[in-house]
Amino acid sequence: MADLGTFDYVWLGILAVFQGPEAFSLLGVSVSITVMMVAFGLILGIVVGATPGLGGVIAMAISLPILISIFGFNADALLPVMGFLIGVMKGSTVGGAVPAILFNTPGTPDAYMTTLDGYPMAQSGKARKALKISHFSSVTGDTFSDVVLIVCAPFLAILVEAHLDLPEKTALLILSLSFIAAVVGGSAAKGLLSCGLGLLAVYIGTGEDFYPRLSFGTAALSDGIPITAAVIGVLVIGAIFSELENLWAQKRQTGAIQVAKEEGDQRLHWADIRRIFPYIGRSALIGTTIGALPGVGSTLAATIGYATSKRLYTKTKKPGDPAFGQGAPEGIAATEAANSSVSGANLIPVLSLGIPGNTAAVFLILAAESIGGFNPGPAVFQFSSDLNPELVIAFGLFTTMILANLLNWTVGGVFMRSLGVLVRIPKQYLLPVVLLLTLASLYVQETSMSAIWFAFGFGILGYFMMRFAISPLPFVIGFILGGRIEDTARQAFSATGGDPWFLFKSPIAAMFMLCALAVIFVSLRKPKGDMP
Repeated sequence: MADLGTFDYVWLGILAVFQGPEAFSLLGVSVSITVMMVAFGLILGIVVGATPGLGGVIAMAISLPILISIFGFNADALLPVMGFLIGVMKGSTVGGAVPAILFNTPGTPDAYMTTLDGYPMAQSGKARKALKISHFSSVTGDTFSDVVLIVCAPFLAILVEAHLDLPEKTALLILSLSFIAAVVGGSAAKGLLSCGLGLLAVYIGTGEDFYPRLSFGTAALSDGIPITAAVIGVLVIGAIFSELENLWAQKRQTGAIQVAKEEGDQRLHWADIRRIFPYIGRSALIGTTIGALPGVGSTLAATIGYATSKRLYTKTKKPGDPAFGQGAPEGIAATEAANSSVSGANLIPVLSLGIPGNTAAVFLILAAESIGGFNPGPAVFQFSSDLNPELVIAFGLFTTMILANLLNWTVGGVFMRSLGVLVRIPKQYLLPVVLLLTLASLYVQETSMSAIWFAFGFGILGYFMMRFAISPLPFVIGFILGGRIEDTARQAFSATGGDPWFLFKSPIAAMFMLCALAVIFVSLRKPKGDMP
């Protein structure tokens, strides 16, 4: 057999997607089941992303066993199943901005920053334009990330893994927490308080001891607090409580509840694109870089992208332009480009090293392990004279990602922007429905009433945090990364022979720790205004 080159594998991957098992024939043209599954996954992802409390992770968790039972355990099932999951992952990232802009309730944690400028734009009558900015920025960032994935997958992840051992990973996570706590919110003190509450909550009922920590002998706490209940409670339910209170106060003061009406030009012009494109480009670079780091995630990317763009915007904004947090289109563009550009880069460590970059990537690995025939890792990218079927699958996955982006530019954009009609429905009717959907989706995932009570409890916490101008995002970051920091620190401590100074023995880890201390020190010395 002739030696197969890179372009041969690329072509074989494309053929595997478009000439795979036929779903149906349209005007004599065969439509592959993989193409159909990518489209279905994308639409489903937009819908669940637009529904607070659902999100792509829940949809992927529910869909995976159903898909495997339908397609079975054979090689032909790999691309349809994984293509569907990729569609859900991309669609949910785009759709998460819909409730953030329309109702001030982020559909996903990484869409929280979108509420800061998206909701004020909707309140000023430009909801549809805000959705268009969000969609354009999100898909642009996602496309850029996919290009980087395809070009750099065999090299970038291996380079990162070669320089980041356990002490460095621990220090990097600590730096991430300190940056979030110091930058996001009204002040560094409030950010540290929010982050500390998140760490306190995540360590309840966990650990490696025979008795759960901080459980007070109760069965509900001994199993730990479900991450979904905590995140949904603080971000979504807390925001719903706050909005309901605002509506009640508005009713008392004016005797009527105002409904936002569309005003002005809702189209996205070339001048608007030129205005936001520098922010999209900067955030896409940030999101792609963070996405290539295993386990960091899109929420951190969205926060750093927003904070970085805010500093630039403050220096360059013209008189009369809205500030960040008051309806600046650049704020939406920076957030959505950053969190969407993570999705492609997250597959760099997945395909090259078999390490999930985020929770959604876990289900791609589960699908590969369940079906068989594809083992993510360094062996995937071995170009040999004999056919490497795993490399064909890898390029097939790249093809499904490009296909999902093309569908997102066209069908997905129309579908998402059509959801702008929801802004015409009075919020006093919509918010209770959103609350019920949120609680129902939480119960479907956890199947426990204790999770519902946890969500209500954290919803009350989120409400008071918003009342006292404390950003809930550091809480969420602390809760998500807290367990990972402890596990990584335990492993690093053991690997270094019980050295208590393991965070300062490595030059890279020491640099990360010094940066963490510097960020907090500078932020505490610099006075800040109210929370955006």
